[in-house]
Amino acid sequence: QVYLVDSGGRTVQTGGSLRLSCSASGRSDFTWYTMGWFRQALGKEREFVSADAANNGGQYYGALVKGRFTILRDSAKNTWYLEMNNVKPEDTAVYYCAALRFRTYHGGTDYYRWATSYEHWGQGTQVTVSS
Repeated sequence: QVYLVDSGGRTVQTGGSLRLSCSASGRSDFTWYTMGWFRQALGKEREFVSADAANNGGQYYGALVKGRFTILRDSAKNTWYLEMNNVKPEDTAVYYCAALRFRTYHGGTDYYRWATSYEHWGQGTQVTVSS
């Protein structure tokens, strides 16, 4: 079983920065796992934020965060980070990390954008951006 623990959420002012962390356990090697970040604001649907695709398959971002957020992977620590810069009030949400084991049928698709693709989820961490 894969376990994910996400952390780092806090209240930050508009224009500020923060870093979220997602620590994974349950496997000795996460090379073939895609890690994603999603967020859900109050009363809204869960939204794709970013993904780090398995086996160095690239990094991907949602349109609303591209150019401001960066996803990073520390393979030695089985930890992923979401660097959030120039945050805005509309970034306020609960942020979740998620993981899936890449399989052949994922190839050639944008599977990483869909929450339903992911098999494992963290508990969520609250980010609040004050104006």
